[in-house]
Order: sequence, then C-alpha cells, then structure tokens
Amino acid sequence: MEKINNVTEFIFWGLSQNLEVEEVCFVVFSFFYTVILLGNLLIMLTIYRGKLFKSPMYFFLSYLSFVDICYSSVTAPKMIVDLLAKSKTISYVGCMLQLFGVHFFGCTEIFILTVMAYDRYVAICKPLHYTTIMGCDRCNKMLLGTWIGGFLHSIIQVALVVPLPFCGPNEIDHYFCDIHPVLKLACTDTYIVGVVVTANSGTIALGSFVILIISYTIILVSLRKHSAESRRKALSTCGSHIAVVIIFFGPCTFMYMRPDTTFSEDKMVAVFYTIITPMLNPLIYTLRNAEVKNAMKRLWGKKVFPEANGK
Repeated sequence: MEKINNVTEFIFWGLSQNLEVEEVCFVVFSFFYTVILLGNLLIMLTIYRGKLFKSPMYFFLSYLSFVDICYSSVTAPKMIVDLLAKSKTISYVGCMLQLFGVHFFGCTEIFILTVMAYDRYVAICKPLHYTTIMGCDRCNKMLLGTWIGGFLHSIIQVALVVPLPFCGPNEIDHYFCDIHPVLKLACTDTYIVGVVVTANSGTIALGSFVILIISYTIILVSLRKHSAESRRKALSTCGSHIAVVIIFFGPCTFMYMRPDTTFSEDKMVAVFYTIITPMLNPLIYTLRNAEVKNAMKRLWGKKVFPEANGK
C-alpha cells in the first residue's frame, strides 16, 4: 500500500489553553531551563577543572550532566517559545527529529544511570578489584555502549513512525512530539506498531529499573559489614543515585510501560523527566556529595579570591 502523507506540519496544544497560565509557565520554565544549563555546566566544569574525571563515578557523572543538557534542550526551548506563541507548530521533519532526540538522549540517560549503579556496586562490594574492573578503557567502552544503545533504541522508534501515513488530523495534545501522541494521528491501524513501541521502550525502562533495584539492594545489604563511617559515605553517594532513579524512572514507567494510549496527565508527567529531573540532578549530586562540594569551593575560591589563595 502506497504511503499517503498530506501532513507537512503538526500543531501542539501546549501545556495549557489559558493565556495567563501560559505566561506564568513561561517565566517558571525559563527559570528551570536556565538552572538546567548553568547547574549541569557547573558540574561538568568542576569535574574537569578539579580533575575528578579520573574517578569513574565522576567520569560518568560529567556525561550524565551533558546528556541532561541535550535531553532538555530537545524539548524545553521550543516549549518555552510556544508558551507565548499564537500558533504552536512544528514541521513534519522537525517532529521526527524531536522524536529521535527525546528517545536518544532519554535512553542514553537510562543506560548511564545503570552504569553508575554498576560502578557503585563494584566500588562497595569489590573494593580490592575496583581499579582493575573499572579501568579507563572499560569505562570508555561502557560509555560508548550507552550512546550506541540510545541510538539503536531511538532509530527503532523513528523507523516505526516514518512509514506511517498522516493524511488528516495534525493537532498533537502535547508540548513535544512523543511516540504515543504521534501514533494517535496516523490514518491507519497502529496496533502492531504500538505493541512493538511498548515492548521496545518498556523492556529498556523496566529492565534497567530492575537492574538498578537489584544493584542497590545488594549494595545496601553489603554495607552492613562496613564501618559506620564507610556506611555514611556510601549511603550519601548511593542516596543521590537512588533519588535520581526514582524521579526519572517513575514518570518514564508511567509513560512507556503501557499500551498505545494517551491520558490527560501525560503532559505534566512528561515535564518531570524532560525538565524537572535534568534540573534536580545537579542539585541532588552537589548537595549530597561532599567531594563535589569541596571541589567547587576550591575551584571557585581560586576564581573569586585568587590573591587570598596565592598567599
């Protein structure tokens, strides 16, 4: 059957149809996006200038911050501009690119969080073999694997959508192009595609979440054999990771571990994993990590008070 595609652009409904609410949202989300950029850039700069990237944990944390910036930048700028726009449109090609970007960086973030959990597992449960297991070469290979995994996942998602015919409705009840709202507009039966999409996204989300839960359970059990000081340091670090995992995976599980359906709550849930989580990551890792805080103090102490530090 020949593909029929009369749709050259899509129209977003946005977060709200109320002008006053949209103006408030413009201010709030502009602030949130600024925090995302500055907070994650600060972590990356601190890790690089403080030479913390030699530690696998901070090596992966720096790339998590980079992915957070990219992930939120796929949707946030367009959404913020649309809050004050009369017509919230995006081209068909732009929609497909946004769909690719959301799933590419979102899936890459899931894999990086999983690798970070593995790093903590090795550090706490196999400390004598840590430097051997988490060597520089292996860390680079695991990082490459996260990018390849994210790319393959997003390519599958886009490859399932591009062949579909769009010949009528072009209004998306969302603020960005996500898989379920877009499938809803296709003028053909998308049941099989929806099942494959759910299996693809659901397997990654649920599989990674189960691995993370098992990893942190083993870590917490093994901490009983450590000293009180070691437990405190380990719990401080792992607590940050667990907080991020819950905030990120909760909304993702709600969105993608279900059949091809849409709910009115989807937009607000999506805000959590596209904007709130990337904004909270720098705060969580900074406030709960003494080493990062000390590195920031040393770095910015030199910048702000160079003469005092030189004495």
